Amino acid sequence: MLTKSVSRSFAAVVLICALLSLFKFNHCRLNDWQSPDNYIHACYSDIPALFTERGLDTNTFPYLSASNSIEYPPVIGLGNWLISFITPDTNSYRWFFDINAVILIALFLISALIVRKIRPEYGYLFPLAPAVIASLFINWDLWAVVSAMLAIYYFDKRKYEISAIALGVSIATKFFPLVLLLPITIILYRSAAIDQLRKYLTTTLLFWLVINLPIMATHFAGWWRFFKLNLERSADFGSLWYGLSLLGVDIPFLNLIYLIITITSFIALAIYLLNLKQIPNLAQCALFAVVIFTTFSKVYSPQYVLWLTPLAVIALTKSVQQIYFWIWQVSEIIYHLAIWQYLAQYSGASFGLPAGGYAIATLLRIVAITGFTYLLMRDLSAKSTAQMSVISR
Repeated sequence: MLTKSVSRSFAAVVLICALLSLFKFNHCRLNDWQSPDNYIHACYSDIPALFTERGLDTNTFPYLSASNSIEYPPVIGLGNWLISFITPDTNSYRWFFDINAVILIALFLISALIVRKIRPEYGYLFPLAPAVIASLFINWDLWAVVSAMLAIYYFDKRKYEISAIALGVSIATKFFPLVLLLPITIILYRSAAIDQLRKYLTTTLLFWLVINLPIMATHFAGWWRFFKLNLERSADFGSLWYGLSLLGVDIPFLNLIYLIITITSFIALAIYLLNLKQIPNLAQCALFAVVIFTTFSKVYSPQYVLWLTPLAVIALTKSVQQIYFWIWQVSEIIYHLAIWQYLAQYSGASFGLPAGGYAIATLLRIVAITGFTYLLMRDLSAKSTAQMSVISR
């Protein structure tokens, strides 16, 4: 009876947080998402913007055009195409947003329940995180978060086939979960489960192909646009590189430098995981791979906090780490406010945040997440060593 009461209370907290987020976006919802008003009130969303910009308002197949296809993998693209068919013609912007909002609230609840299942002692941190509440309806990232969290949950339960299927679906939703394959590979390698690793990689690839191949075969240019945009992107909003450029530090040969630093960082992570005295579980180390990806990426969108926060919560191993979690969250909410006020000025508003202030907020966020991740890695290494010492006795 107590468990049911706690579960209901938890679900109520999650739904209240979702409604708070929806309230934050309601100004834009009621005012037709006008720019720069949507930046001034920090309620911009890709959802209504891409509804018309990518032809979803006319039920256009999202990968039809090589130059104007939706810039997301097939699960998000096809999912929103299907939603477009049930969107009423009257106030279609608002209806499209509202239908997506209902789906996102459901996915937020499921994500929170998975986080709570993995780390029950810290479960409330994810829904209560202020940057999460501020970001729920910017984008469709939660579509990928749910399947990625399921992949982690089932992997640590050693239900590898279900985990691999979930990861394949997640990568077909938003490409970032691909980086989880690094810690997965090392954990299975260190467990001497090489055959299981082959099966896992094969299953993940197979389910990714099942979702992607039909679009690749029929509309390759439209499907490829997502990857092309990311490969050709220059330093963009929120990234380390954009922040440095605003401060007058331009990085020559950015694509090459970005590639070298990212690969080097992943190699360093691999060495770290290989040298831990005890084999970690995926929940403890998934965050590290995603932090590398987001820190050195050529763009950092504010909704990326929806990837990082649940991974940060499940990576916590002791209560004192919550202090650093909240310090990082403060930096994320500062960044969240900063980007919208910078974009307000960038878009012609009479007031906003100057470039220098935005650059400082960008770098502050990077320092905070890097410091938090370092402390988690240090503590995990110390815990692993201590556990091995106990076992050896």
